[in-house]
Amino acid sequence: QVQLVESGGGLVQAGDSLKLSCAASGRTFGSYVMGWFRQAPGKEREFVAGIRWSAGTPYYKDSVKGRFTITRDSAKNMVYLQMNSLKPEDTGLYYCAADTTGGGAFRSTPSRYDYWGQGTQVTVSS
Repeated sequence: QVQLVESGGGLVQAGDSLKLSCAASGRTFGSYVMGWFRQAPGKEREFVAGIRWSAGTPYYKDSVKGRFTITRDSAKNMVYLQMNSLKPEDTGLYYCAADTTGGGAFRSTPSRYDYWGQGTQVTVSS
């Protein structure tokens, strides 16, 4: 079993920054891919950023490139999402997820991720 707990969400103004954290436990994460997803009201859950745990290779949704940075701390089993220059369209419930069955290959489809946290709300006002 894998447990994921997100934190760090909040209400901010456009242009502000937030840093989300995901505490992961339960297994050794060496061959996994970790992802951040978000879901706005009435919309489907979408990929935001991902990282291959072993190599630390990051992947991003086009609209967040240059503004968001995903990192992981292997010693602490933590995954972070630094979000800068936030926009109202970044508003949503942000989830941390783990893909434990892909053999370390990056996949952005939510259904490929088999463990999810409870989510943390990010609201960006204009």
